Amino acid sequence: MSHTTGVRQAQKQKTRQALLDAGLRLLEDQSLSSLGLREVTRVVGVAPAAFYRHFRDMADLGVALVEEALGSLHTMIRAVLADQAGAEERIDRTVEVVAEHVRAYPAQVRFVARERHGGVRAVREAIGEQLARFADEVAEALGADSELEGWSERDAHMLAALYVDHLVMTASAFLEATPEESERIAGTARRQLRLISLGRRHWLDA
Repeated sequence: MSHTTGVRQAQKQKTRQALLDAGLRLLEDQSLSSLGLREVTRVVGVAPAAFYRHFRDMADLGVALVEEALGSLHTMIRAVLADQAGAEERIDRTVEVVAEHVRAYPAQVRFVARERHGGVRAVREAIGEQLARFADEVAEALGADSELEGWSERDAHMLAALYVDHLVMTASAFLEATPEESERIAGTARRQLRLISLGRRHWLDA
């Protein structure tokens, strides 16, 4: 690759990232379905035609934002799965990790929470596919748990999806919370996780 080509590629990537960043900022206060292409390019300072060198349309930009946002969520889930402490400590640490993630990536959490059931089908589907992959990863990790011995693959995946849904729901709840509300949300999340933990220990009793 020549120096000129390398510079051109770097500039193209810089512009693409600027469009993504601008889109995420603008989506703090509105849904993707109401966001216009010209709003995004105006923030970046490029002509509307330049947008199409990077994305087919606004839905395509939204899907790219999903990949970015859920990349950070993946880091959160890995941190939760890596915790090898006892059940109570693991529950406490899980809620802490979720709260830390929201503080670090509020715009991305807000985007996923809003667009998960939003009006842009391609983005809804992209979020659903990514969360399903996370559930697969959690199910695989749970496979090594002795408490799940004898569980069917279907039931283990159901439990994994429940954990992923709970993480996303708790992250969404933390978004706009005051410090006092955050304490209440954290307490509720811990109790819910304890309930799930108790339930899974007795799932095969019936």
